[in-house]
Amino acid sequence: MVPHTRTTPAERRRALRERLASGRLLRMPGALNPLSARLIQDTGFEAAYLSGAVLAADLGLPDIGLTTATEIAARAQQTTRVTDLPVLIDADTGFGEPMNVARTVQLMEDAGLAGLHLEDQVNPKRCGHLDGKTVTPRAEMVRRLRAAVDARRDPGFLLMARTDARSVEGLDAAIDRAKAYVDAGADAVFPEALTDLREYEAFRAAIDVPLLANLTEFGKTPLLDTATLENLGFDIALYPVTLLRLAMGAIEDGLRTIAAEGTQESLLPRMQTRSRLYELLGYQEYSAFDSAVFDFTLPPGN
Repeated sequence: MVPHTRTTPAERRRALRERLASGRLLRMPGALNPLSARLIQDTGFEAAYLSGAVLAADLGLPDIGLTTATEIAARAQQTTRVTDLPVLIDADTGFGEPMNVARTVQLMEDAGLAGLHLEDQVNPKRCGHLDGKTVTPRAEMVRRLRAAVDARRDPGFLLMARTDARSVEGLDAAIDRAKAYVDAGADAVFPEALTDLREYEAFRAAIDVPLLANLTEFGKTPLLDTATLENLGFDIALYPVTLLRLAMGAIEDGLRTIAAEGTQESLLPRMQTRSRLYELLGYQEYSAFDSAVFDFTLPPGN
């Protein structure tokens, strides 16, 4: 059979919820394209993420709310086609008013995702670790979440609320918002841009649903290790842009080397080999499938 996912979206959603209920920290790298999602699975991780910042950057756009719901749903579907991991996606502010949020939820369900997170910023939004953010009134975010809950057709689809209020209104206000968001139906909470261990501890003490730690590089949050996050009682360690930064750094270095040396010869030891790429792509399985179809004949007498 041609390689594809062996599991259904419902099974992957159930797997994510069961994993979050296990009490063990879930490490979630951000995929930069469908092939990297397959590599995340092949490397032994148990979930993958699609970052709004990465999806925007892939289109050559800054992360300020310029992408559309249909653009990210298309990339999500391409990704869920090639991995059996549950995939969580960044749905920004929901791409409009509560009615738009409802449609966004159903688009993401149809794309085979395991869940999404919505944030309480005002459009045009900013990267969560930049200054100058503005958050919506709490009641507006509650309306977004209620619309998401009402629109969700599969109760297994995870709805996560992200709050950017820490750097705008302070820690206590961010915690109060998170409580309101859970009351509105959020299954999990993503407190953005926490700055130290005390803030992590305060969130864990106040919120009784799964919590996500955003370990993005070059931001306001310390790059905590998994043992520390487990001790803090957090449930997800997110590495949203790590693979994009690694890949773009390698690409930039490679281009400079070719420009300077006139050949890529010195870069060969740093490249993924052809055989490894073909292994990830499933060339052998595709070839076997093609041969079985090409060589097929009807049994005698039929």
